[in-house]
Amino acid sequence: MKAILFHQHGGPEVLQYADFPTPEPGAGQVLVRLRAAALNRLDLWVRQGSPGIRLELPHIPGADGAGEVARLGEGVMEFAVGDRVVINPNLGCGRCDDCLAGKDNLCRTWQLLGETVRGTYAEYVAVPTANLLRLPDGFDYHAAAAAALVFETAWHSLITRAKLQAGETVLIVGASGGVNTASIQIAKLAGARVLVVGSSPAKVALAQSLGADVVIDRSKEANWSKAAFEATGRRGTDVVVDNVGAGTMPMSLRAARRGGRILTVGNTGGPTFEIDNRFIFGKHLSILGSSMGTRTDFARVMGLVFEGRLRPVLDRQFALQEAAAAQARLAAGDQMGKITLAI
Repeated sequence: MKAILFHQHGGPEVLQYADFPTPEPGAGQVLVRLRAAALNRLDLWVRQGSPGIRLELPHIPGADGAGEVARLGEGVMEFAVGDRVVINPNLGCGRCDDCLAGKDNLCRTWQLLGETVRGTYAEYVAVPTANLLRLPDGFDYHAAAAAALVFETAWHSLITRAKLQAGETVLIVGASGGVNTASIQIAKLAGARVLVVGSSPAKVALAQSLGADVVIDRSKEANWSKAAFEATGRRGTDVVVDNVGAGTMPMSLRAARRGGRILTVGNTGGPTFEIDNRFIFGKHLSILGSSMGTRTDFARVMGLVFEGRLRPVLDRQFALQEAAAAQARLAAGDQMGKITLAI
């Protein structure tokens, strides 16, 4: 098969378009002929070499993908060759206490497709049947791949972890990334009032088109936490979604109301920052970590995507062999939604 792979960590130049052996599906797995893959910032960190990451090289990046079932592993009865599917990239063992309790993203041996195991920048990938959902007839492969990880992540954080309720206010720090565009829509669907901080007029316009009630352009309003505080009648927001980390978390703490919840779902701006603890105990704040989601979360949110009640925002398509250019666009932060690869 053709794949994008790298033999050493580094910049986009380490990515190679090359031949690689097609994987064999094991017992309980299927081989998926991929038609689309979607990029995530995780792909950049894996390529660059995140601290502590250990890979079998050469490595194939990519968590998200959609395509058709090409071959069945031993014992597979629930899928047939030719079925159109989307992949849930969260790989739990299915046997530990957390997996059996439906908390597979807490699995002791949890892995993420494209992070520590070879991923979806390829013509084929082998995955467990538990990690597949059938696509409705005619549903676009690129939309499915673009939705998978980010909508699962946003749903788990807002609905499962924060238990967002109708009538609450949500502040989303970031306007155009995949998790943020998913969070805007999920929060609106839940009946929340949504405030969004974006870095440019174009990005806040995108947030507004997705239903954001209040948009704050931080290129014009540096003290966006104060602007958010004023927009809530000086009450503060019930929930803050912050997947930036360094540079934004201190302001997110200021923007939250007394008794508010802070969701940290990533660290695109960096993982290390100072926290003024007076905000946490003085305002009775809860800081909730959230990563990816469960199979139940995935099925629920993708069902809403299939129904058209939630929609992934698509930026640009690149051919598989153009993965380095696609990653360069992602790294530059120019994208408006999800970047995908046509396979």
